[in-house]
Amino acid sequence: MIDSNVMSKYLGIVIGVIAVLLGLKGLISWWGDLLTVLRGSLPLVFILGGAIAVIAAFSEIKDEISSKK
Repeated sequence: MIDSNVMSKYLGIVIGVIAVLLGLKGLISWWGDLLTVLRGSLPLVFILGGAIAVIAAFSEIKDEISSKK
């Protein structure tokens, strides 16, 4: 008799392989749409990344000033 713990691991592998295959099919089928989404989201990534960098720099300057006092 097969242990249910082992069976669930095999089931997880099978479901994972099916998900990968479906993902690859979708990637091939909708390649142009994926590139459009990536191009559209790139400015947002730059804005958020820049905002995080500015906040980190201000925090570092504030900590430096408070440590000198």
